[in-house]
Amino acid sequence: MPILAGNSLEIAGLDAGYGAVRVLQGVSLSVPAGQTVVLLGTNGNGKTTLMRSIMGQIRATAGRIRASIEGQERELVGLSPEQVVELGIVLVPEGRRLFPRLSVEQNLRLGAYRATARAALGENLALCYELFPRLAERRAQLVGSMSGGEQQMVALGRALMSAPRILLVDEPSVGLAPILVARTMEMIAEMKARLGLTVLMAEQNFHQAVRIADRGYVIVHGHIEFEGESAAALRDNDLVRQVYLGL
Repeated sequence: MPILAGNSLEIAGLDAGYGAVRVLQGVSLSVPAGQTVVLLGTNGNGKTTLMRSIMGQIRATAGRIRASIEGQERELVGLSPEQVVELGIVLVPEGRRLFPRLSVEQNLRLGAYRATARAALGENLALCYELFPRLAERRAQLVGSMSGGEQQMVALGRALMSAPRILLVDEPSVGLAPILVARTMEMIAEMKARLGLTVLMAEQNFHQAVRIADRGYVIVHGHIEFEGESAAALRDNDLVRQVYLGL
């Protein structure tokens, strides 16, 4: 069942990094309710650092990260990862981070650890198997024996099991063949449509990311260098043409 609309994310003047190394410098971006926003950038430009900062895994040294969850404003800076997840903000991490010696269903059930999700575990599991029929067929299979594309389904399904309101997806194309990247993007778009999600996706595969994007940003060396208010604006930007299209 789709969740209530009105879940959004606003980041303003964010600085963050590792020790003395400042990776993000004055980053500001907006993820409006019900939209898919893509954060484009090549490796090492700060995409994962931003995702981890939102989730409370890295503490911001300046700026704010504000979420609106069903009409209630919450400041995320200073919250623990557990507190961020409890609000309904969920990350599908780069590399998937699954438990290879557990079955598909065991991995999925581990996603339902917040109170709201535990109460709807059966309903969400049924929805997960409806969206990803391959997982229903292989629910008893060990995840470590599955292909990269199948494991990505498990990672997305595990996020679904947490009953998310805002979904963060970090580099979903990593390690996948081109045809599987396209299918992964379709799955993210389908989850967003079925659940009414707000999505922030960090990705370096420009061609696939803009297929499902409502709008997006380009990050270079920890700075936001361009904001595109539509997928068309991203395609037509000179910086994007230079970095991604070689024009």
